[in-house]
Amino acid sequence: MSLQRFILRRLLLVVPILFGVSVITFGLVHLSPSDPISLIHGANPDMTQEELDRIIAQYGFDQPVYIQYIDWISSVAVGDFGEEFATGRPAADLIWRRIPPTIALGIFGWVFALVIAIPTGIYAAVRKDKLGDHVSRVVALSGVSIPNFWLGLMLILVGALILGLWPVVAPRTSLWNPEMLWYLILPGITIGTASSAFMMRIMRSSMAEEMNKDYVTTARAKGLPERTVVLKHVLRNSLISVTTVATLLTAGILAGSVVVEVVFNWPGLGQELVNAVIAREVNIILVITLFTGVALVIANLIADIMYAVLDPRIRY
Repeated sequence: MSLQRFILRRLLLVVPILFGVSVITFGLVHLSPSDPISLIHGANPDMTQEELDRIIAQYGFDQPVYIQYIDWISSVAVGDFGEEFATGRPAADLIWRRIPPTIALGIFGWVFALVIAIPTGIYAAVRKDKLGDHVSRVVALSGVSIPNFWLGLMLILVGALILGLWPVVAPRTSLWNPEMLWYLILPGITIGTASSAFMMRIMRSSMAEEMNKDYVTTARAKGLPERTVVLKHVLRNSLISVTTVATLLTAGILAGSVVVEVVFNWPGLGQELVNAVIAREVNIILVITLFTGVALVIANLIADIMYAVLDPRIRY
């Protein structure tokens, strides 16, 4: 099968997956025990039943759930994600303003994980069963075990309160302001630590397995320098599994961003999602969850394509 056909088949599979994500998201939100109408009525107890019925009809909550879903998905298809009930602002405007900080945080965490994991994994594999390998495995296990919120609080304690190098909360400036980019280091390290530890273990295992194969023995027998054997031959084959895992770790980075953004007061989608859940802002919850689902589906699609490019056998 050609690479083009392989990619086309994966793209066609994205359509039913996204449909399933939208159905599940909409169903779970509407199964929650509370709704924005209850909060509106609680904030205005003197509201008459006629006024309450008018608001219910205005937002379509008097329709069956499947009709509400059809209306919602039809609006989403044309770029209309509804509005925030409390303020009446379009949900799309609110979300588009929050997406860049979340993407910046995710990219920083992802790059941090790769920069730490790949060299450390190579070193641990080359020094297998020696002191450096044992230390790296202990560090990796610690990185996977430490909760994001605790690590974030410790970084704030050390970096902001003890060393005084960072502010305690995010500066109220634009994303590309140097102060904001400097503050990004702390939440970026927090969100990338677990991913780097996990990828380092994958890199180390993959490298160690490749170094025991016959082609490595043949390369050494030909007199190739050990550096060339490791970096040119072993590393390329080891990166197949690491690249796939790195792409799939996007899910963990996106999920972790909810906690990290709250801890660091980072103005991204995670913090907005928490606020929306507390306020029962259904439209905000739906659009953030749908965006996250789309991002994960795209990440999996990229992983499949990269896997097929690195290892042509997967196409068959």
